[in-house]
Amino acid sequence: FQHYTSADNCRSAFKAPLEPSTALGGFSGNNYSENELLPMAQSQNLTLSFSSESSIEEELKRESTADAITIVISYLVMFAYISLTLGDTPRLSTFYVSSKVLLGLTGVVLVMLSVLGSVGFFSAIGVKSTLIIMEVIPFLVLAVGVDNMCILVHAVKRQPLELPIEGRISNALVEVGPSITLASLSEVLAFAVGSFIPMPACRVFSMFAALAVLLDFLLQVTAFVALIVFDFLRAEDRRVDCFPCLKISSPNADSDKGIGGVRRPGLLARYMKEVHAPILGIWVVKIVVIAIFAAITVASIALATRVEPGLEQQIVLPRDSYLQGYFKNVSEYLRIGPPLYFVVKNYNYSSESNQTNQLCSISQCDSNSLLNEIARESLRPESSHIAKPAASWLDDFLVWVSPEAFGCCRKFTNATYCPPDDQTPCCSSGSGSCGLGGLCKDCTTCFRHADLNNDRPSTMQFKEKLPWFLNALPSADCAKGGHGAYTGSVELQGYENGVIQASSFRTYHTPLNKQRDFVDSLRAAREFSSRVSKSLKMEIFPYSVFYMFFEQYLDIWRTALINLAIAIGAVSLVCFVITWSLWSSGIIMLVLAMIVIDLLGVMAILDIQLNAVSVVNLVMSVGIAVEFCVHITHAFTVSIGDREQRVKEALGTMGASVFSGITLTKLVGVIVLCFSRTEVFVVYYFQMYLALVLLGFLHGLVFLPVVLSIFGPPSRCKLVEKQEDRPSVSLRP
Repeated sequence: FQHYTSADNCRSAFKAPLEPSTALGGFSGNNYSENELLPMAQSQNLTLSFSSESSIEEELKRESTADAITIVISYLVMFAYISLTLGDTPRLSTFYVSSKVLLGLTGVVLVMLSVLGSVGFFSAIGVKSTLIIMEVIPFLVLAVGVDNMCILVHAVKRQPLELPIEGRISNALVEVGPSITLASLSEVLAFAVGSFIPMPACRVFSMFAALAVLLDFLLQVTAFVALIVFDFLRAEDRRVDCFPCLKISSPNADSDKGIGGVRRPGLLARYMKEVHAPILGIWVVKIVVIAIFAAITVASIALATRVEPGLEQQIVLPRDSYLQGYFKNVSEYLRIGPPLYFVVKNYNYSSESNQTNQLCSISQCDSNSLLNEIARESLRPESSHIAKPAASWLDDFLVWVSPEAFGCCRKFTNATYCPPDDQTPCCSSGSGSCGLGGLCKDCTTCFRHADLNNDRPSTMQFKEKLPWFLNALPSADCAKGGHGAYTGSVELQGYENGVIQASSFRTYHTPLNKQRDFVDSLRAAREFSSRVSKSLKMEIFPYSVFYMFFEQYLDIWRTALINLAIAIGAVSLVCFVITWSLWSSGIIMLVLAMIVIDLLGVMAILDIQLNAVSVVNLVMSVGIAVEFCVHITHAFTVSIGDREQRVKEALGTMGASVFSGITLTKLVGVIVLCFSRTEVFVVYYFQMYLALVLLGFLHGLVFLPVVLSIFGPPSRCKLVEKQEDRPSVSLRP
């Protein structure tokens, strides 16, 4: 909007004329409008809406700092929750020992180091970071990294206390190490796939995210494991958290021990094993769960077709931006669309060529010429989005050189250009009469009918008179002068050879208010140009100022679906390589696909558009959704018993970690984003992330256990037992 309105003298929505910002003699157009014109309009009881070429750029810079406090608060809330959930059940008498604030802080530091490492590496090789990288990737890596931290710490707590800390760490890594590796590598691969997205914003984001998640995983399985050892040694030695130099004694040192020297499971773990799992084990419940989730997926597939491509400009701006009112008024009151130019390349104007008649629309022109086709398209603006016939420099030039337009193309006796009688030097400002006995009394028309070939100039005549036409000022005696109207419509460089390298014919789109209107108008113009180019065998393409922003939306559905399919397939491949089980990989792929499809359905319900930001979120959702599936699936495959028993055991060991360490961690960080001042954070981060977390939780802790209890793969532990009983028999999973 702002580009074409300022280029056409930047009229406000209420018809108050403004000059473009470039014409303000060094002043900022926004400051001038705000400090000078706006008070002037308000003093006259008028409402003024304005924009300039730099308005959006300046407001985006302001937006980048507008939500800094909100983002910091989100990180702090996540850090506070990490410190709380990593510690033991809080008791006032032992809280200062059992809390793990220092461990949580060091974990967050490792996350920040991984982000800095990723940014530093790509900056060193010349890849620039963007706003979305600096604001989203720390949040993403923190959300992913917190999951692994909670799972590792909870796994260590589940080990027998009589074992030395090294033994507990070893057993914990055996228990959860494969699933953490599987989840992290799947996330890395999902983001790495996104680096092949043709959209620069998505590609750069995916590159930074893939390396950051990989570095975070490496730091967690090395440095964070070592920090866990130090923190558990501190707690067992009764040293105060954050102040390990202080040591206290307490009679409740072993209050968390259960039978056999094992920590008593927490309330959440007991709920998962004793309440949640038995309820899901009821056959009626299983049928209802599968039916509901299948119905939601089918409905989401139908709803996904309603997701429209685009990104409303109002969303990316702060809510208090002056441009919010400008875009609203443009949409409500402006009745002209952006200018549309049909550019013709290598137009051969020589007498031997018929291309002149293939382009023009006056007498003797072809009925299927470009300008006639544009005029026909303007008669059906609902589908073509063309508002009116094109202004044609070629038509006006042919009329201008015609002998009938005797006041237009004229020459002095020395064969130089002679302007119309009502222009200087034929008419001076102080003269009472013009063209009578003055300098132009001997001017004659450029051509007679006998000089033209079927009313068309020859190659030499065309070449000689075209610069005259483009420099001729329109006036009452000759309104066809091309200066001003067509000054930039013809590229004269190299035209002496009989070929004009580029020229344009200007018309206007119909008023475009919604993002879909812009995309449809671009597609219609492209299709029209392609059809006419093939018909006339000439190279013709459309151009409007907004095309460069909306071209990405022509193929964004195809781009999104291809990359989502590749990401899900790549994650499934990683699952197969690590687990060596097509059965487990297929179930994980099914759940991931359902989560992504349901997320698309939520986007349709919430009117979230498909653009670079939402495509990044969808690709990212594949990596994050793995967290909700892989840990439960891995715990199921290494448990012993029938499917019901293994589901119960998997929920008892990993269900609590998935809920408290994955679901709630992301939830507390996401909720803070709803207080953002910028709509883009509320729509594309709060709403989409919240939907992703809730869908991942429901699929991971409700749907997945039911599927595993019915169709789950066999236990890998059974194979080990058979090998011990019959070592001579070789069995493969």
